[in-house]
Amino acid sequence: MSEDAEGTEGLSRGGPVTEGVRDTGRRTPSRTLLRARLRTDDGVGIDACYQPREGGSGDRDEGVRQAAGRDLAIVVAHGFTGSLERPAVRRVSQVFARHADVVTFSFRGHGRSGGRSTVGDREVLDLAAAVRWARSLGHSAVATAGFSMGGSVVLRHAALHRAEPAGAAYGAGDADGTGTDGTGPAAGTGAGDAAHRMHRGRTGAHTDAVVAVSAPARWYYRGTPAMRRVHWAIQHPAGRLVSRYGLRTRIHHQDWDPVPLSPVEAAPLIAPTPLLVVHGDRDAYFPLDHPYSLLDAADPACTELWIERGFGHAENAAPPELLERIAAWATARTGRAPRHHGGGTTDG
Repeated sequence: MSEDAEGTEGLSRGGPVTEGVRDTGRRTPSRTLLRARLRTDDGVGIDACYQPREGGSGDRDEGVRQAAGRDLAIVVAHGFTGSLERPAVRRVSQVFARHADVVTFSFRGHGRSGGRSTVGDREVLDLAAAVRWARSLGHSAVATAGFSMGGSVVLRHAALHRAEPAGAAYGAGDADGTGTDGTGPAAGTGAGDAAHRMHRGRTGAHTDAVVAVSAPARWYYRGTPAMRRVHWAIQHPAGRLVSRYGLRTRIHHQDWDPVPLSPVEAAPLIAPTPLLVVHGDRDAYFPLDHPYSLLDAADPACTELWIERGFGHAENAAPPELLERIAAWATARTGRAPRHHGGGTTDG
């Protein structure tokens, strides 16, 4: 699935990550939200927002200067048809901000971002730009938390963007950008993956902990009525019109070519990065074989699964108590609290 130029006017490839930062003028108690236009590796403009942790400075520039003293930023990847302006995404950001600074953004084709949605393929590049922005603000640790489609993206992102070992030549090795020493995109990933090809060995996009909430394990799943409706919205012209004008989601009309690395294929490549898979037993989109497939594929030494009783699907259904626990897990796994790795399943 190739990217068109819609929404990317004035952007050129290979330039700085951000197109400029601006104050929204919208304040939460003691905090000012920062807005930026990020640029992806394939030139798409992404709308992003930075929310300082509760108790941080209310002054925008001072808040950025203090970011280096606050280790963790959590980058939130919303679900299909979401955006950083959606109430559910804002609610997630507000709860996470009790624990860490938070970056939210709108995937390509969603909200005010440019381009068209590729429904989990090149969205990895959008997440990578948001992670780089968080690190550019001084954060030494970044966790990614994705919901539904965003959950598939954080899994693939963690597999394709790896931390650079000290002294390693990032991206050295194969011509496709996979380092022979395991740096850059994870060794063993398919060179045909569009996001893999676009990565080209750029640093700073790796994550230190991953949370996938209500994520699919495999592509093309149509086993529930909800997912059959989603496929209609993606694959049929009438569905794409409804999505564009009714849901403010612009979907690319071309099929994936090549088919990107699936979430279950990405899962074993994430280790040793801590991974948390969260799923509800009332999810109307993806039944429980999806999270169990992800758990089976991932490294048990650094992977946890929470099956949440009564929880539905993604950010719209996530209760505040669950979001609090997710944020606490992210802070613990990135060094803000005592570190503990434990595999296995927890019923919430």
